[in-house]
Amino acid sequence: MIIKKRNLIKIYNLPKKVIFCKKCVISNQRPRITFNKKGICSACQYAEFKRNKINWKKREEQLLRLLDKHRSKTNKNDIIVPCSGGKDGSWVAHQLKFKYGMNPLCVTWSPIVPTSLGKKNLTNFINTGFDHVMGKPKTQTYKKLTSLSFSEVGDPFQPFIYGQYNYPVKVALENNISVMMYGENGEVEYGGDMKYAFKPYNDFEARDKHYFSKFPVDVWKKYNLSEKELLEFSSPKKSEVLKNKIRMYFFGYYKFWDPQENFYYCKKNTGFQVNEDRTEGTYSKYASLDDKLDGFHYYLMFIKFGIGRATSDAAHEVRDGKITREEAVYLVNKYDGEFPKKYFDIFLKFCGSDKKKFNLIIDSWRSPHIWKKHKNKWKLKYSVS
Repeated sequence: MIIKKRNLIKIYNLPKKVIFCKKCVISNQRPRITFNKKGICSACQYAEFKRNKINWKKREEQLLRLLDKHRSKTNKNDIIVPCSGGKDGSWVAHQLKFKYGMNPLCVTWSPIVPTSLGKKNLTNFINTGFDHVMGKPKTQTYKKLTSLSFSEVGDPFQPFIYGQYNYPVKVALENNISVMMYGENGEVEYGGDMKYAFKPYNDFEARDKHYFSKFPVDVWKKYNLSEKELLEFSSPKKSEVLKNKIRMYFFGYYKFWDPQENFYYCKKNTGFQVNEDRTEGTYSKYASLDDKLDGFHYYLMFIKFGIGRATSDAAHEVRDGKITREEAVYLVNKYDGEFPKKYFDIFLKFCGSDKKKFNLIIDSWRSPHIWKKHKNKWKLKYSVS
């Protein structure tokens, strides 16, 4: 079995020398992240900016003007909120409905392999008083795309990402709603292209560039997936989106974004429940609850960039002032890159793979500037300290 080796430096424009942020624990291997001359990452720079420079009262006034412009006078749905029942989307929807008087239509794109806890959290959320629709593609197509995305993109979650961002746009068109309110802007919260830090919304070209890994949905036609199969994952025509003036806004532009506080809020207000055990690959219990395959998305992130779920979580909590950098270093070294064994057999079965093929694909995404082999075991060349 031959699996081609990937050149990650070329694919993602990664720097060959690995450095870590001096404030948090993220490295310069995160695509599109930048560092200033003091060795501080763009995500930490933005965290400092939003804490000390943004007038949140004025931002809320901007939010009110936007909502007043679109608020329904006849109790019709007036805003789309993509929401899985997790802590972030639930916080956004609950605030919009019960604090700001909007009537959200909450939209869920089905997880690849849903968990019972994820289903329960979504039901609890809906039962607090929300209109809701769910999109679910044909299982066989989901399987094909997940398997191909694992090998060809190095991310089995790519088909979920298509649906997560494209299906709500379809629902917006069907219901003549022009405002979509997502949670945080990942480009600025986690480190990316900072020119988007000063805009409350994202254009669809930037969305496709950032989230679709240079693999627009149509690319999969050359892998023997038909246009009909791909239609469920595709975005509506750009002309229709522009005609209806649909925009993808970020609640985190208007309200201070704090994932841990979102958790406390939803635990109190939307019936949100956490795992009994911590999530594999990190130290928290309230993340990655919806999908049994979610752990492989973060494991592949660790393989490709040396950045796992614990790094992502700990870095954000340092920026939020929840933990110190020293505590974050300890958590990263303890949990980052932990193999998601709980649902490994389910992953293999869903993708139609076996352990040998799985390992070959995993190794094809290891870059030699990050990984080395010692006594037949792979080890990162660098670690945060």
